[in-house]
Order: sequence, then C-alpha cells, then structure tokens
Amino acid sequence: MSIAGRAARRLTAAYDTVVLQRPIVTLVAVAFVVGVLALFAPRFQLDASSETLVMEGDEAVTFYRTVRARYESDDFLVVTYTPEDGLFTEPALARLAALRDALAELPHIAAVTTLLDVPVLDGLDASLTELPTEPEALTCDGPDRAQDCRRLLESDLYRNLLVSPEGRTSGIRVEFVQDESYRAMQRERDQLRIKAQEEGLDEGEQARLAELDQKIAARGAELREQETQAIADVRAVLDRFRDQAEIHLGGVPMIAVDSIAFVRSDLVVFGAAVGAFIVLILFVAFRQPRWVVLPVITCASSVVAMLGLLGLMGWPVTVVSSNFVSLLLILNLALCVHLVVRYRELHELHPDADQYTLVRDTVHSKFVPCLYTALTTMVAFGSLLVSGIRPVIDFGWMMVLGLGVAFVLSFTLFPAALVMLKAGKSPQLRNVTGAMTGALARGITARPGLTLLAGAVLAVAGVAGTFQLSIENRFIDYFKKSTEIYQGMRLIDEQLGGTTPLDVLVDAPAAEPEGAKDDFEEPDFLSGFEELEVEDGSGIASTSYWMNSAGLREAKRIHEYLESLEGTGKVLSISTAMEMFGKLEPRVLSEDFFISVFYQRLPENVKEVLFDPYMSEDGNQLRFSIRVYESAPDLRRNQMLQEIERHLEEEMGYGADNVHLSGMMVLYNNMLQGLFRSQILTLGVVFGAIMVMFLVLFRSVRYSVLGILPNLLSAALVLGLMGWARIPLDLMTVTIAAITIGIGVDNTIHYVHRYQEEIRVDGDPWAAIMRCHTSIGRALYYTMITIVLGFSVLALSAFIPTIMFGLLTGLAMTAALLGNMTLLPVLLAKTERAPA
Repeated sequence: MSIAGRAARRLTAAYDTVVLQRPIVTLVAVAFVVGVLALFAPRFQLDASSETLVMEGDEAVTFYRTVRARYESDDFLVVTYTPEDGLFTEPALARLAALRDALAELPHIAAVTTLLDVPVLDGLDASLTELPTEPEALTCDGPDRAQDCRRLLESDLYRNLLVSPEGRTSGIRVEFVQDESYRAMQRERDQLRIKAQEEGLDEGEQARLAELDQKIAARGAELREQETQAIADVRAVLDRFRDQAEIHLGGVPMIAVDSIAFVRSDLVVFGAAVGAFIVLILFVAFRQPRWVVLPVITCASSVVAMLGLLGLMGWPVTVVSSNFVSLLLILNLALCVHLVVRYRELHELHPDADQYTLVRDTVHSKFVPCLYTALTTMVAFGSLLVSGIRPVIDFGWMMVLGLGVAFVLSFTLFPAALVMLKAGKSPQLRNVTGAMTGALARGITARPGLTLLAGAVLAVAGVAGTFQLSIENRFIDYFKKSTEIYQGMRLIDEQLGGTTPLDVLVDAPAAEPEGAKDDFEEPDFLSGFEELEVEDGSGIASTSYWMNSAGLREAKRIHEYLESLEGTGKVLSISTAMEMFGKLEPRVLSEDFFISVFYQRLPENVKEVLFDPYMSEDGNQLRFSIRVYESAPDLRRNQMLQEIERHLEEEMGYGADNVHLSGMMVLYNNMLQGLFRSQILTLGVVFGAIMVMFLVLFRSVRYSVLGILPNLLSAALVLGLMGWARIPLDLMTVTIAAITIGIGVDNTIHYVHRYQEEIRVDGDPWAAIMRCHTSIGRALYYTMITIVLGFSVLALSAFIPTIMFGLLTGLAMTAALLGNMTLLPVLLAKTERAPA
C-alpha cells in the first residue's frame, strides 16, 4: 500500500474513533463551538453605503474624496415638497419655513436650505453697487415672500434645482454634520493602499494601514447608526407635514439606510422562507422525522456559526451578500440530502446491518465526492475574489468560509447524531422519483443522437446570446416602483434636475485663455465703484485663469456644452452665477478690473453659495456640477463619460492632464465596467480550477473534459437568455455563471463518481447509466429541487437584482441538472471504450 493510502486509512480510523465511536463527545464539542460563536452574532453588521459600490483599488475613489473635501459633499438628503394649494402661497411658504426650522433643530443636522434661504438676484430692481450686504436682505423671505419667491422661476440657478419648472415642487437640502477626522482617515488609507499597489509599504506603514482599517471600520459603524437614527428623525418630522403636501425623501444617505433595511428584511425573510422549504421538502421526500430534524439542526448550526464568525471579525453584510444565509442553508442541505439518500440506499441493500455500520459506510462512501463538491463550490465563490468589486469580493469570502463550516458540520454533527439513533425499518425506495429518473434514463438510451443534437442547438443559441450581453443598467431599476427610493429618485429626476451627481473639473492650462490681455489695465471709469480698491494689486482677474473676461467665456462654452448633452439635467458652475450677475451689470462679464472689484465686494454668504462650490481658492480650477437623469431610458454612462472627456480634451484643447471626472456616476460606471471584466476572469478561474480538481478526482482526462461540458452549457444558456432578453449584468447577476458552474459540477462529481463504480460491474455503459439514474439520480433530483426552490425564494426581495439573481440561478440550476442527467450520460456512453 502506498504512503498516501496508509495515511488515508489512518485518517479514516481516527475519524471513526472520534466522531462515530464517541458521538456524545463530538456533539458536545460542536455545541460548545457553535455556542461560543453565537455569542458574537449580535455584533453582526450591515452596510449599504456608497463605499460598497466601488471597485477595489479604484483611484477614482481617492480623487472623489479629495473633491468632496475641497468643494462640497454629496452626503445630503433631498426632500421634495409639493403643497396641495400651490407652492407660492403664504400658507404653503409658512409651512415650508416651519418644516425647515423643525429639521434644523434635529441633532446631527448641520444645515437646511430651502428656497427661502438662498440669495435671489433675478428680477432684482437694483444695480450691483446697490446690492445689500446683509445676507437676509438678498433672500425672498420677506413681507411679500409669496410674490418675491416667484422670481426663482426666472433664475437659471435655482429653476430645476430648488424649484420645479412649473413652480409646483420645491426641493429642500438637508446636510449632515461631517466627521472630518473620519474623512481624513479615509484619505490617508487610500493613499497607503495606492502606495502598497505601486511600490509596497514598510513595516510602519503596514501597521498604520491595519490601524486605519480598524479605526475606519469601528467609526464607520458608529456613523451608520447615527445616520440611520438621523434619517428616522427626519422622516418623523416629514410625517407631521404630509397632511397638506406630497413629500418624498431622497439622497445617497437615505438610499444607503433603506438598502440596509432591505438587507435586514431579506436576511429574515430568506432565512425563514428557505427554512420552511427545507422542512417541507425533507418531509415530502423522506417522510420520517429524523430526516427532517437532523438536516435542519445541521443547517441552522452552520448559519449561527457563520453569523458569529462575521460578528467576531467585524465583517459587514452588504446588499450583494444579503442572500448568503439562504445560499448557505441551501448548499448545506444539499450535502445532508446526499448523506440521507446514501444511508437509505445502504439500509435497503443491507436491512440487517447495525446503525454504526450503516452510518460508517455512508460517510466513507460519500466523503470524497462531498469533499470535492464542497471544494468546487468554494472555488466557484472564491473566483469572485478576482472581480475587483468590494461587495462581490466579500460575498465570495463569506460563501467560501460558510461552505467550509457547512462541510465540517455535515460530517461531524450529522453523523454523530445519526449514529445514536436506531436503524429502524428498511425504507422502500421504489417511488415516483425513481420512476422519473428511470424514465429519463430510458429516454436518452433510446435517443442518444437527439440528445446530443439538442445540446448542440442550445449551446449555439446560448453562446450567440452572450454576445448581446450588456452592463448598462439604471440604479433606479434596482428598486421596486413601490419603494420610496424609486419614487423619490423619479420625482427628483423629473422635477428637480436629475439625481446622479457627476463632477467635471477643469484645471487651468499652461497657456493664457484666448483673448486674455497681456497687460492688466485699470479702466478710467468705475461707475459707482470709484471708492473701491482692489486689495491685492490687480485682483483675481489677473491671478486666476478663469475669473476674467476671457476665462469666463471659456467657462461658458464648457457649461453650455455640458448642458447640451442628452441625459444631463441641472448643470451648475461659476458661469451660472456670472451670467445672472451679467443681467444686472454687463461689464461683470467683459471688464477684468470690474470683475476683480465685483468679486472682492461680494457678500461672503453669496460667495459660499455661488462661487466656493465651483472654483478653487486660487481661481485656477473649475468644477462643473452636473445632475444626470437616472431615469432616462437610454442612459449610457460609459459612452457619456468618454464623450465628455474626448470633447474637453481634444476638441476644446484642454488635454488629458487638465480634465478630471468624478462623482458617484464615475464610481458606479467604473464598477459596471469592472463587472464585464470580472465575468471573464471569474469564469476563467472557475474553469481552470475545476478542471484540475476533476483530473485529481477522476484520474481521467476524458471524464474531466466530459464532466465540464454540461455545466458550461448551463452557464451559456443562462447568460444567453440574459442577452436575448436584454437583462443587463449587475452586482448580483454577474456572479451567476461562476456559481452555476461551481454548484452544477456537484451533480457531475456525484454522477461520474457513481458511474465509475457501476461501469466496473459489467462494463455496459447504458446499464451503468440506468443504475446511476435510479440511485444517485434520486439524490441529484432532491438536491436540485431544494436548490431551485431555495433560489426562487429570493424573488421575495425588495431589491430587483436579488430577484433576478434568484430566478436566473434557479433556471441555471435546472439546466445544470438536466444537462448532467441527459447530455453527460450520453457523452459518457458514446466515449466509453469496449471491454477488452
């Protein structure tokens, strides 16, 4: 006997001694470990922040945080306020003011901005020299505010931003108190991660990065709880004002909080629904209490242990990984079902055998195939680690760890508990399931050519459909139309200038703007500004590339171009404000000295609102803030971003070094583009790893190649269906192909493993196939029914990608089962060598 063989025998003997001969000790040990882990389950966390929707190591994330720190954050809520009796009436504006004041009094709210709080210069009967310096005097919140506030409808700045074009709806901006230390830690961590990728870190930097990871995780959890409570408080205030107005809540923080609520609901609903399915399926299939209770206890223990592990490690669950509980239950049950079916087969064959012998032989015969099925499924989920998308990576790690826990408990807790029970009466296995699988075997035996032809046709159709796959999808379509997220985003899109933020930043090029004067000359007339002096020599018009007549003309060209793009809603920049001031005094657009004096004399509150968010302090960088229509049916993010970059860099001549795009639209688009690349990477990793495992297990190139074909067919079919049906890849569906192959090959392993045993009986491949179908075929049928119905439970989610993931994966699993029960047997029989 070889060294490997002797080692295997020793391990088997040790397993029998520890688990089967001392079952009480095993059960106590398992109960102790699961119980200890259960103590950490309350630490289990959920996270649906925007940080979970970005590419791993994406430098755009670092730049995005820098832009937020320099200009303004997009972490604010948007409240839409549509009063029943019209917006520009005294009662409606009085209630708007009361709503503003109530929101401002809440803890963790830094500022609340309404149409009553912004400077309104449109329609103002005054020159620039006559502008009041008191901030309150520039707003429309005066004695005649019902009439004065109508001037916002004439404002290019506020129309379609704070007021809908027809004047029915107003927007309210609610800003949270920012934790600057938290933002600073994030920026420092980003820089260290970039350095780690480019040149590596020394020991001190590695320690600092680990420290920052811990601090950010801990503080992030605190801030999420704080934000959740703040949004609950905001909603409570809004509810007091809904009796006379239609009110909706939107914004990135609200979407994150509601998504967490969806995740929490999905965990409960999926777990309960899958648990109910497990009980029902086990009872219908086996009709004995032991075959219901033992698998349920095993599956429940694996879930409790995993929740404890995640809590212990501080590993939060995201929207993508919200279905990990249901998946873990399903896949653990599949392991238990294989053990149950094999035990019942052995009991029928050896009705007089004692319980210890039956359990021992069951475990010995199923350990290797179950080990490889667990490993192949772990490989499938492990392939998600190369996706580059943080929530997908976390989902992969969770499932790899969870499957390891499930396998260990299936071969410790389950057999240890089973061996303590009496064997009972031998079961009668001639039932409907055996008749169905037997009929399927007879069908493919009679028509093997037709089976191969059908497989080839489906393969061609599937592959053709994959060329129609798209990654363009709208974030608004991730949510049901009944949710407040969908309704709020739709209303903001239609009435208040778009939802998805996009920032275009243009740095000053090396050359002076076309038309700029070489020598700055002070004009000999100031028309009301004679008494003013420019404090720093020639003023901002000479030190800033943009804040002069020539630069403003360039800024206007950029602004108008961005406004002209299909899909862009509201565009804001310094051009918006300057054009507004130009209506009061044309020289503010044409005379550089006048521009310097004007800018110097602007009230600080006007600068804070109209200039600081759109121009750097030195005046050499412009920020164009764009809101993109998320609900636009033909939205093509990547195409739009590429077109903006090309136009500004090439046609307008600013060059790649001076044009930068940022904002959630860029981060989300990078994630979508990464989905397609990750699809190819994950499939390649899964295919390669499983082929290696097949070669080790089957010790045959023929069996390995044939075994992978039905599973590739099922993956091609589901991806092809998505392509033909125009279902885009998203955060969830991108994982389907890899998971389909990983779980589908479980059937292959069990079937080929049994086929290798049966073919040695008489050398007749078709007879071996018939025996496989009526034995292991039943287990495959039960496990696939469990998996398909389990995945269908995901249709109960409020998150559309989860629904599509569940339905499409269930369909793929059905295709995988049929492929392994039809195409695989025919391929095995057709390529089987005749006995010598």
